Amino acid sequence: MVDQQSVLQLATAMSDTPAPIYQRVKQAIVDQIRAGHWQPHQRVPSESEMVAELGVSRMTINRALRELTSEGFLVRMQGVGTFVAEAKAHTALLEVHNIADEIAARGHRHSSKVLQVTARTASDEEAAALGMAPGQQLFYSQIVHYENEMPVQLENRCVNPLAAPDYLKQDFDRVTPYIYLTQAAPLTAGEHIVEAVVASKQERELLQLEEREPCLLIHRRTWSGKTVVTSARLLYPGSRYQLFGRFDV
Repeated sequence: MVDQQSVLQLATAMSDTPAPIYQRVKQAIVDQIRAGHWQPHQRVPSESEMVAELGVSRMTINRALRELTSEGFLVRMQGVGTFVAEAKAHTALLEVHNIADEIAARGHRHSSKVLQVTARTASDEEAAALGMAPGQQLFYSQIVHYENEMPVQLENRCVNPLAAPDYLKQDFDRVTPYIYLTQAAPLTAGEHIVEAVVASKQERELLQLEEREPCLLIHRRTWSGKTVVTSARLLYPGSRYQLFGRFDV
């Protein structure tokens, strides 16, 4: 539940400047977050509560919340509510890391939900990515990764059975695919392709996203020697994650 104090704080923070009303609402919300009155993961007042307290239209409130979500101040979860976002986590763009280690390094808790781990026939595109002949068998897994119970990555991974023959025998509720793969086929090279995409309906449900909320997609391939070990599609909610890379010149 949202306490009445949060709504009153927002009303008090509203300025009387000549700026458009939605911008004044946005600034009042940002002020509450930056002042520490509204903490990360705290549910903010609903649209109805803001409309009633601030005396502005629902359209105005909706625009303010949508823009603050796209700017990373808020997180909107379907059927649950709108929450103050934590400062965006980031994943290394130029390196390959274990997501569980990245989350632990931030002092947070990693957990995951394994949706599929199976063997199946490679499509033409999957076979090309893994350097296999079309129609050959590959291993496939689909896993949702969580940071403090919030979904932050949907991992769809195709694996070359020749490089990682025991992939299907692993307990990915206990260890991430990264752990097994780096032991079975030590990483010697990697490739990242990054896109901004809109998630499918199923992906939105798994990552608890609003419709048309932007996502960051990393297509990752890794090699051990001359063998392509894995081709992964890593989908991140754009409002909760950023990519980070550093290089020397």
